[in-house]
Amino acid sequence: MGGLWVDFGYLIGATLFIIGLRKLSSPATARDGNLWAAAGMGIAIILAMVEPISGFGNYPWIFGGLIIGGILGWLMAMKVQMTAMPQLVSLFNGFGGACAVLLAMVELNNGYENQTFTQGSILIGMLTLVIGGVAFTGSVLAFLKLDGRVNDKNVTLPGHTYINIAFGLITIAGLIYFTIYPDKFNGTALAISIVWSLVYGWSFVAPIGGADMPVVISLLNSFSGLSGAAAGLIYGNRMMLIGGILVGASGTILTILMCNAMNRSLWNVIIGGFGGGGTSSSGADGEVREISVNDAAILLYYADSVVFVPGYGLAVAQAQKTVKELDDLLEANGVEVRYAIHPVAGRMPGHMNVLLAEADVPYPKLLDLDDANSFLNQATVAVIIGANDVVNPAAETDPGSPIYGMPVLKVWNAQHVIVMKRSMAAGYAGIQNPLFFHPKNRMLFGDAKKRLQDLVTEVKGMG
Repeated sequence: MGGLWVDFGYLIGATLFIIGLRKLSSPATARDGNLWAAAGMGIAIILAMVEPISGFGNYPWIFGGLIIGGILGWLMAMKVQMTAMPQLVSLFNGFGGACAVLLAMVELNNGYENQTFTQGSILIGMLTLVIGGVAFTGSVLAFLKLDGRVNDKNVTLPGHTYINIAFGLITIAGLIYFTIYPDKFNGTALAISIVWSLVYGWSFVAPIGGADMPVVISLLNSFSGLSGAAAGLIYGNRMMLIGGILVGASGTILTILMCNAMNRSLWNVIIGGFGGGGTSSSGADGEVREISVNDAAILLYYADSVVFVPGYGLAVAQAQKTVKELDDLLEANGVEVRYAIHPVAGRMPGHMNVLLAEADVPYPKLLDLDDANSFLNQATVAVIIGANDVVNPAAETDPGSPIYGMPVLKVWNAQHVIVMKRSMAAGYAGIQNPLFFHPKNRMLFGDAKKRLQDLVTEVKGMG
């Protein structure tokens, strides 16, 4: 009877996971989706405690892990700023991969010591170890890059693409060999496999940077899920299997969608096509025209429609609530306000959506790439706040540019363009932006939040 109730509990938990995932697809129900999924995870934890494999002596370890993990999770949720959310997501991906590595280590070691390996068990164990290791160290490196602690050039070797190809081929060869000859696996092979998977993860992410980082985070998220699913197969745990499959599948689908939005293949992302500090073949120069805060405020106040284009600079300045305040003032004056969201704006999938949701910007105001470009054709003013690569016309006009062919927001089709930036520095992809020198464009230099606050003050004075 106990087994029946446990199976029934797994069914309920899995159902809650699926309901939660479904609700996460809409901003209106995303908060509830998190709670539904958390309830499913709570059931999984309870089932793990009532179904001990090696007796009740495991409870101190279980409760110890719950207490430590719960405290760390709560502290991170309370302390981490919204600007650091991409780094936090990377760490969570890494934790999932590290967990899978530890589980695979235990099972592979048991199989080696007790000589209980089968071809299927060693294949699943090795897959769990490799995928988990890549997810762990790859996510750690992604965190360090996003946090500005590591420069792409410092971790990329000459011919790094070929190094990663060699890593992949040798990994596949090792998986095939030990699957065919499981009796050849020993302690030395286990140690080498652990180190190999961890080094491979670091090398895998090293050449990837620039505008590809949101795609990398999504891909590592799928790796974390797949490693969890493989660990579920090792332990015969249905909840781990289902949860891992859901995370892995959703991460994979999101990765593919983002690659399509960038008009690039996943392979091109993996080999590091962007973010290598590349430069345009033609360069970009010309006359930079500035605009004062007062003139910018007048332009916005008397506009028929305004499109805000948020980027990572908005997140760094924590200016989402200030732009919402400016939005409200303009709407009160009869100005139609929208937000153009590029799929890879920011440093993680949905980064701008999360920031604007925190500021209570109504979701219908957020336009995706195609709708935004249609709206920009008749917009009076486009205001770029900390975005760069996603509004770079070189993606359409310069075949020598590293971002050539990537769909971008065509802000230059608006009647007027205002770019808010601290300086003329290149974007994260390391290339100059010809938009800065466009005849329609005016530069408003300074901290995004401070400049938006100045605009709010000016617009209030016009009311």
